[in-house]
Amino acid sequence: METAARRELWVEEPVGRRRLPDPVRTAAVRAVLIAALTLIQAMVAFFCTLTASWLAFPMVLSSVGSTVVATWAVLDVWVTRQVWNQRHGVVSTPSSTARQLRRERRRARRAARAEARATARIGRRQGTRDRHLSRA
Repeated sequence: METAARRELWVEEPVGRRRLPDPVRTAAVRAVLIAALTLIQAMVAFFCTLTASWLAFPMVLSSVGSTVVATWAVLDVWVTRQVWNQRHGVVSTPSSTARQLRRERRRARRAARAEARATARIGRRQGTRDRHLSRA
């Protein structure tokens, strides 16, 4: 009776979005860690300023530097994502007019190749006929 009423502890659910690529994910983790440390540093600088500690000025200066680094880290995530999409195939759907032009060009190339093959075939046939006639 107990086994029938027992529920599963872990239920797999389908993921709504795809997982980030490894380089993008590592850049995002790095950016989050840097941003968290920057916020902690800014809080410490604020409390040191409130208590009039000698550490307030160096902490404020380092907080400004950390803010620049955190901004850089966030931009790094964005750039890494763009580079990944360019290199590893972002899925693009061309407009119907572009698709139509491509189809027409493809048809024209196929027709030209077929005509060239037919011309070459006719030339070969005539050449073999001449050889057969000269032997007889």
